[in-house]
Amino acid sequence: MTFDFEEEVRSATILIADDTEQNVELLQAYLDDLGCRTVAAYDGQETLDKVAEAKPDLILLDIMMPKMSGFEVCRKLKQDPETAGIPICMVTALTEEGDIERAVEAGTDDFISKPVNRWELLTRVRSLLRVRHLQNELERILAYQREVDAAEATEGEG
Repeated sequence: MTFDFEEEVRSATILIADDTEQNVELLQAYLDDLGCRTVAAYDGQETLDKVAEAKPDLILLDIMMPKMSGFEVCRKLKQDPETAGIPICMVTALTEEGDIERAVEAGTDDFISKPVNRWELLTRVRSLLRVRHLQNELERILAYQREVDAAEATEGEG
């Protein structure tokens, strides 16, 4: 079996969460080069709702949003076993060391500073999608191994 990472990228869903429509549109335009599906959310609560609905492979998350900050959204997603494995990349104009520490404590996987550089975005997105794919493969292999172990244990009893 051969693995086609480009096909994996094209089949990915990326959630872009930012309260500024122009920022969402810019990120969507940059991501068009990858051929992946994008979903938008414009506040913290809508982001949580869209995660449950769209089951994204990656989240690009602004920190300063209405209803719930990106810090809070990230923390909630990383505490939930159903969403903890989704990579989150904070896209932010905040560059203070304290903001970065808060984001890391909340569970973010990466950062991109605004204004966003197109090549940096595409490189980080591809990297995070690769990590997500490898996590999924590992989970699949571990589940298979558990099945094999259980079958062997059952055979050993008989």
